[in-house]
Amino acid sequence: MLALQLNAERAGCALACTFSSSDEFEAAVIRARREAGAFGPRRQWRYAAGLSAAAAVLAILIWVS
Repeated sequence: MLALQLNAERAGCALACTFSSSDEFEAAVIRARREAGAFGPRRQWRYAAGLSAAAAVLAILIWVS
């Protein structure tokens, strides 16, 4: 009977979750995926495109006047 009780207590400990909430679990999953390179580096193409467009408009304004 004692062995059965000890096995039941160990089984209960095995099912315990190390995260206190689902938000904490999801943050850990995202962190692990970023470390593995799943999302890749952030690209600044929008910034470069906007800067190029602004430079083109400025050049046209200077050329017209």
